[in-house]
Amino acid sequence: MTENSFKPYVSPETRMKEFTVPALVFGAILSVILGAANAYLGLVAGMTVAATFPAAVMAMAVLKIFRGTILEENTCRTTAAVGEAIVAGAIFTIPAFLIARNPDTGEPIWDHIHYWESTSLMLVGGILGVLFVIFLRRVLIDDKSLPFPESMACAEIVKAGQGGATGAKYVFSMIGVSALLELFRNEFGLQLVQGFVKQFWVLPTVRNFRILTSNMQQIGETLNPTGGIFVETPDASPAMLGVGYIIGPRLAAIVFAGGVFGHMMMVPLFIFINGSFGAGTDWLQTAGAVWNSQVRPLAVGSMLVGAFYTLFRMRKSLGAGIARAFKDLGQIGKASSGAEESRIEKDIPYSITIIGILVLMIPIFFLYLHFSGSVVGALVSTLVMTVAGFLFAAVAGFLVGTIGSSNNPISGLTLSTLIVAAILMVIVGVKGAFGVAAVLGVAAVVCCSSGVAGDIIQDLKAGHLLGGTPKAMELGCIIGVIAAAFVMALVLQLLHTGYAKMGGIGGEMLPAPQAGLMAMLAQGIITGQMAWPLVITGALFAVALILIGAPSPMLIAVGMYLPFHTTSAIFIGGIIKWITDMIMKKRNLNKERTENTGILLASGLIAGQALMGIIIAATVVIGKGDAIIPKIIEGGNPLLALVVFALLAYILINTPLRSGAEKK
Repeated sequence: MTENSFKPYVSPETRMKEFTVPALVFGAILSVILGAANAYLGLVAGMTVAATFPAAVMAMAVLKIFRGTILEENTCRTTAAVGEAIVAGAIFTIPAFLIARNPDTGEPIWDHIHYWESTSLMLVGGILGVLFVIFLRRVLIDDKSLPFPESMACAEIVKAGQGGATGAKYVFSMIGVSALLELFRNEFGLQLVQGFVKQFWVLPTVRNFRILTSNMQQIGETLNPTGGIFVETPDASPAMLGVGYIIGPRLAAIVFAGGVFGHMMMVPLFIFINGSFGAGTDWLQTAGAVWNSQVRPLAVGSMLVGAFYTLFRMRKSLGAGIARAFKDLGQIGKASSGAEESRIEKDIPYSITIIGILVLMIPIFFLYLHFSGSVVGALVSTLVMTVAGFLFAAVAGFLVGTIGSSNNPISGLTLSTLIVAAILMVIVGVKGAFGVAAVLGVAAVVCCSSGVAGDIIQDLKAGHLLGGTPKAMELGCIIGVIAAAFVMALVLQLLHTGYAKMGGIGGEMLPAPQAGLMAMLAQGIITGQMAWPLVITGALFAVALILIGAPSPMLIAVGMYLPFHTTSAIFIGGIIKWITDMIMKKRNLNKERTENTGILLASGLIAGQALMGIIIAATVVIGKGDAIIPKIIEGGNPLLALVVFALLAYILINTPLRSGAEKK
C-alpha cells in the first residue's frame, strides 16, 4: 500500500503531540486496570475480551481533560490495550504452576504465585511479542486482503470521538453499576444479600432442586441416589452477561451446550454407572466431585482435540502467516534504505530490535535453567521458545487481521508448543517437577508473546488508519507491557489468596480452564500418569463432534469444563444480544452505532465486576480470611437475583437501541 493510495485520518506531514508523558502515564495505568479486569474474567470464564474498544474510550475521556490530540489518544490507547493481551497469555499458563502437582510429593509445583518468576515470564514474553511484531508490521498492515475488522471499528470510534461522541459515559456508568452489584452479590462480602450470592435457586424454598431418576425420592432427600440431575440456575453476574453479549448468541449457545452436556448428562450418567453413594452423602458434593474428577478430565481431552482442530481449520492461514514471517525476516533492513521514510512508516530500528531479541534470550536461558535444573534442558527450552514465539507471533498477527483479536486462538498455539516442549524434555531426560516447570515456563513465554503480538498488530493497524507513528506506538506497547507485568503477579496472588476458601485459582470460583488443561498435559506427558481413559474418551467425543459438523468443539469442551452457573449466565447474555439484534433489524436502526454502544456497555459490566472482585479479594487478604467490608443488609431473598437480570437486560437492550435510533 503506497502513500498515494492510502490517506490516513491525520496526514503524514502533520506534526502534533503524540508520544507525551500524559499519554504514557495514563496508558500504563489503564494497562494495569484493564489487565487486572481480564485476569479475573479469564480465571472465571476461561476467556478474555479485547480491550481495544474500552481502552480507546477511556483514553479519549482522560486526555480530553488535558486537551490531548488524537495522536496522543492513539498512543494512550495502544499502551493501555496491551495489558489485556499480556494477561491473556499469563492466565492461560502461570496459574498452571498452582494446579500442576509435583510427581514425587503430590504437592502443587507452586503453593503461591512466585512474583519474580511470574513477572519475568510476562516481561520477556510480552517484550518479545512487541519486538517480533516490528518485523511483521509492514507486510501485515499493507495486505489489502486482511480486513482487520476490530481495527476498523476502533478507528471509527476514535474518529467519532473527535466530534465529542466518545461513549465514555457508557463504559464508566456500567463500571459503577456492575461494581455495586458485585459488592452486594459476592459471598465473600460477608454474604451481604443472600440472593446475590453465587447461585439463586429455581425454587426459592428448596436449596437444591433435583430430578431423581429412580425411586422418585422426595425433593430434598439424599437416600442412596442411583442417578439424578442437579439443576443450577444462572449466576446473576454482570460480567458473565457482558461476555455473552459480546461474543453473541451463537457462541454463547455453543458454550452453554457444553455445560448442558457436561453437567446435566455426563454427571448423572457417571453417578448412575458408579452406583449408590451411601446414606448421608450430600447430593451437591457428590455431583461436584463427579464433575471435577471425571467430567473435567474428559473435557480436557475434548479441548485438546478442539484446539488442534481449530489450528487445522486455519492451516492455510497459518501457513501463509509463517511464510510471511520468513519473507519479512529476509527483508530486514531493506525498507530503511533509500529515501527518508514517511512518519507513518517509522518503526523502532531493526538493528535495535535484533539486539533486543538476542539480549532477552540471556535471561530466558537462566529462567529455564532455574525451572529445569539442566543446562541442556534450558538450551532446548530457549530455542523452542524463540522459534515458536516468532512463528506464532506471525500466525497470531495474521489471524487477528482476519478475524479480530477476540477470536485469536492463542491457547491452541500455546498448546502445540507445550506438547513439543514436553516431549523434548522427556527426550533430554528432564523429568519430575523440574520437567513440568520447564514445560510450563516455555508455554508461558510463548503464550504471552503470541497474545501481545496479536493485540499489537490490531492496535498498529488502527493507529495506521488514524495516522499514528508506529515507533511511538511500539514504544508505548513496551511501556504498557512493563507496567502490567510488574503488577499482574500481585493480582493473581491476591485472587488466589482472597478466594482460598473456594479453592483459590483452580477452584470453583476461579476454575482457570486453560491453565488446568496446560497443567494436566504438562504433568501427564512428563510423568506418563495422565488419566488417559477419560482424556481419550473426551478426545473421541470431540472427534465425533467434528465428524457431524458441530460448531466449535473447543467451545463445547470449555463449556463442559466451566461451572454450569457460569455457562448459563453467558448464555443469558447471548440471548439479550439476540433480542437487541432482532429489534434493531425490525426498526431498521443504525447497526454500527447500536453494536458499538452495546459493546461499550458490556465492556463496562465486565470491568466493574472484575475490579470489585479484586477489591473484595483484597479485603479478605487484609482481614486474614474474612472480608472486612461491613455487613450492610441482613438476610435477603433469592428472587432479588431476578431484579439483577431484569435491570441488566433493560440496560443492554434499551440503551443500544436508543443510540441506534439517534440521527447522525
